Amino acid sequence: MESYLGALGGIAQAMSALAPALGMLAVFALVFGGVRLLIKRRDRQKAVLMLVLAVVILGNVVVGTM
Repeated sequence: MESYLGALGGIAQAMSALAPALGMLAVFALVFGGVRLLIKRRDRQKAVLMLVLAVVILGNVVVGTM
């Protein structure tokens, strides 16, 4: 994988390093928003969907960084 990224250049290497960080920021924002919606009892369906999406993105980050 490293030789493939080396062939693409510096921009691709920077993007591949940035993607997991952005994914984790999204996970934190989704968990925060989902828990907040659940606590305030506003929209339970959206809250659960946000938490499910956070788990999916977290799984993608874990698999992508292995």
